[in-house]
Amino acid sequence: MNQTILLVDDEKDIISFMKDALQDEGYEVLFAYEGQEALKKLKINPDLIVLDVMMPGMDGFALCELIRKSISCPIIFLSAKQTEQDRVRGLLVGGDDYLVKPFSMKELKARIYAHLRREQRISSNSYSRLHFGELTIDLNGYQILHNNEVIPFTSREFEIIHFLALHPGQVFTREQLYEKVWGYDAEGDSSTITEHVKKIRAKLLKCDETPYISTVWGIGYKWVK
Repeated sequence: MNQTILLVDDEKDIISFMKDALQDEGYEVLFAYEGQEALKKLKINPDLIVLDVMMPGMDGFALCELIRKSISCPIIFLSAKQTEQDRVRGLLVGGDDYLVKPFSMKELKARIYAHLRREQRISSNSYSRLHFGELTIDLNGYQILHNNEVIPFTSREFEIIHFLALHPGQVFTREQLYEKVWGYDAEGDSSTITEHVKKIRAKLLKCDETPYISTVWGIGYKWVK
């Protein structure tokens, strides 16, 4: 399956230029001309995002912070802003790279390739078990252990734990968790997440007083680092 790149820039000529060049490299390319349109396209789970900074309405920095609440793919900023302060800000809000306009398409392709290769390397070398103190999440065995004793969880409970534990410290709303675990086309109510989290906590508390899942009031849940 071809890797998917999402381009976000209010300049249509630049989008067209990048789109043609990246499609020639075999990538699947989607695009958006402003922030809200880009947020809607996150459902495709792009492998990488190329993001302009200076856009009308929501700028690229603000958009990046919103993107980071739901996905963790590499983000490369494109901007005419070239001060050190701007580049540092881009990295602090969640960007992985910063390329100044006007840019070389050859260099952009090289950076995209490097980031995607790094993601593949991390994925292929990732461990089959996640360890959090006395707690172990066995990804291959599809089970959770405390001091090597299996804790019985349903498949939905395991998927919620698995997803949160893969993104420690990152806050997810009930709606985001529901979509990630049940799927976008599921017929149901995200309020079920609250009940599942209660059951997960109750089972974990029988073994360990560590608050693995923290509630961020008014927003959602996160796995405590």
